[in-house]
Amino acid sequence: MSSVSKRNGKGFFSGTIIGALGGLIGLGGAEFRLPVLIRSFKMPTLEAVIFNKAMSLAVVAVALIFRTKSISLDQLIPHLDIVINLLAGSLIGAWWAAGRAIKMSRIWLDRIILILLVLLSFVMLSEAWMPLHSISGGLFQSSVATIISGVISGLFIGIVAALLGVAGGELLIPTIVILFGTDIKLAGSLSLMISLPTMIVGFSRYTNADAFQILRKEKSLFVWMVTGSVIGAAIGGLLLGMFPIKVLMTLLGVILLISAIKTFKHTRKN
Repeated sequence: MSSVSKRNGKGFFSGTIIGALGGLIGLGGAEFRLPVLIRSFKMPTLEAVIFNKAMSLAVVAVALIFRTKSISLDQLIPHLDIVINLLAGSLIGAWWAAGRAIKMSRIWLDRIILILLVLLSFVMLSEAWMPLHSISGGLFQSSVATIISGVISGLFIGIVAALLGVAGGELLIPTIVILFGTDIKLAGSLSLMISLPTMIVGFSRYTNADAFQILRKEKSLFVWMVTGSVIGAAIGGLLLGMFPIKVLMTLLGVILLISAIKTFKHTRKN
């Protein structure tokens, strides 16, 4: 078997596993994919972010199509104000962060990504034990305060999404539930509606970078990894409910924390 075939097989396998784990907890799994791209496939950081962003776009687009079967567009349209509110911040954040990432040194990009991945791991750990399903009603009584908070939250989520190449569902879903008092299942679909345009903006910004050539260079790996991710996500979705969500979220939060530190531990030496 050639090295290219082995690499593609490795990409398909890792994509399937990560997709399945993400499907089990209702996420795309891109936060787990980034350390794998850097450590296992030896991609430079910015190239890995761009590759991860392109994969997230493909996976989210597929997920949004399948999601409409469980929650129709008629259910989503009355909540478009939430989507617009968060997009007002996330689009700006994604555009700005992607532009900064292109000009940033690898050492600083590594350091920032390490901090964000550690932050996401703690978010996952807190979500594991925070009863989002029991939350009802928005965080603020004032609509003005809610709108301002939505824009600020969206700005931060857009920055995280652009710098990590993720969809941002791990941040968007709790934000929508807590800030707007939305049902968690509905929040999952709304988060995809926000993620897609946010990722497109960040992705379009990255097209100006030399590192964007990674998608042409690793075209075969990309196809195999996306295929594995979609299959894995479908498997994870079918197995949903078979495992205790608190245990899964806790385990994956710890795995993300360890993998982030191992992947970017060299940043402390520079």
